[in-house]
Amino acid sequence: MFGDYVLKQSFADYNNRILIIDDDELDKTTLYSADFQTHGFEVVYYADDLSFRIEYEDKLKNSDDKVLLIASSSSFVPYDIQRRFRTYTLSMDRLFPKLNSEALKAQPTLDLELLCLAYMKNFDDLHQRKQTEAFIQHKVNSPENVAEYLKYLYDKTMGSVDMVENYTDWFWIAEAKAKIDVLATEYRLDFDTSEINRIFQDYILDQFGKLSSEISRETPVLVSRVMEYMSDHSGKFVIIVMDGMSEFDWLLISKSFHNISYEQTAAFAMIPTTTSVSRQCLLSNKYPSQLLEPWKQSKEKQEFVFCAKKIGFTPEQIGYERGYNPQFGSFVKCGAVIINDVDDMVHAQHQGRLGMLNDIGVLAAQHQLADMTKRFLSEGFDVYITADHGNTPCTGLGKLMGTGVETETKSRRMIVLQNFANKVALQQKYGLVGYPKYYLNKDFDYLICDVGESFDAKGENVITHGGITIDEVIVPFIKIKAEK
Repeated sequence: MFGDYVLKQSFADYNNRILIIDDDELDKTTLYSADFQTHGFEVVYYADDLSFRIEYEDKLKNSDDKVLLIASSSSFVPYDIQRRFRTYTLSMDRLFPKLNSEALKAQPTLDLELLCLAYMKNFDDLHQRKQTEAFIQHKVNSPENVAEYLKYLYDKTMGSVDMVENYTDWFWIAEAKAKIDVLATEYRLDFDTSEINRIFQDYILDQFGKLSSEISRETPVLVSRVMEYMSDHSGKFVIIVMDGMSEFDWLLISKSFHNISYEQTAAFAMIPTTTSVSRQCLLSNKYPSQLLEPWKQSKEKQEFVFCAKKIGFTPEQIGYERGYNPQFGSFVKCGAVIINDVDDMVHAQHQGRLGMLNDIGVLAAQHQLADMTKRFLSEGFDVYITADHGNTPCTGLGKLMGTGVETETKSRRMIVLQNFANKVALQQKYGLVGYPKYYLNKDFDYLICDVGESFDAKGENVITHGGITIDEVIVPFIKIKAEK
């Protein structure tokens, strides 16, 4: 919505070369450049004259390729480059000329997508500050406007789901789904996004085993490659693991990061999406089948320290702590911090997504994660924030009793069987999905609950994890460089 609006305002429909002066770095918060990419534009972030000329000057002279150049007014863009572009200065005054820009800027949490939708239906001059504030309250944030936007975003997301070509497509889809779920919960609107989970589940069953061959400069792809990724990109770093944090939760927590510049990508958690399996894989650079104790956490620190040594750090350079006040020695260059708050909320949750919205909102308002991040940055650490797995709403199928399950996963969404004759009977009784054993011990069988179901008390509504929905598998991967 916002990206499409910027595209039209900048006359990109009629020009192949667009220069956007974005002093407020709105692309970082709205990703409007994605809409330009959809329309065939190559997106370039302007750094300096020399770098730009080396890589793009020949292209500008010898082709008609579409290029979106994003810069700030403080950047020196030479005239001969500027004249090849149509320049558009991105500002609240230019985007919303009928509204009071000061009133808009005074609301840092204002959703520009919702604003665009309401503004395009407004024909009145609302330049007075009180008029704009009333417009935001009664039009922009009205349930009717939100419901219309949710339908627009859902239709757009489903269009992307139908056209998935690469694993990275699921990262945007996961963020979009999280935004739909957050808005629907905030405004008490009944909006079902479970079809996205069903399609993603099919993708995981078919493609998850191939992800280990994917390599990216932007993300470790699988959480089992996080340690390797960080050591390749940072000489001194700390990984903060928010146990159980989904894209839904990060969308709320990130509001406390409004004055911290970060880059957001995503990664796939390991399956089953349990703490013992996925977090140990994250900290050890191993697959589940390689872990010393995949179903217990007793070896977690040992796995982390062994991995850190293997990639080149000495014992004095390795730190492993829990909580928001870790004390690392001055020699530490490879640190891990475990935060259990989100997962504790998940397992104590009796109010579903609404309860998570409220509890995570309180957590974000306390700024503990943001404050810890700032401390690490001031100490010269590159900071990475991610999760071992996410969480998803479910309704209980009934608790498993006397089934002969061989291995205790502590998951309410997956069971692990060994030499169990009635596997088919279990599948039929509970509608379970057979998991193809990707990266797991092949001596066991793995059965996963269908979307929206778990082995909790029959009919009980819970928040849980362990399965293969997009809510549980796609986790945020946040990168913050110390020099920034």
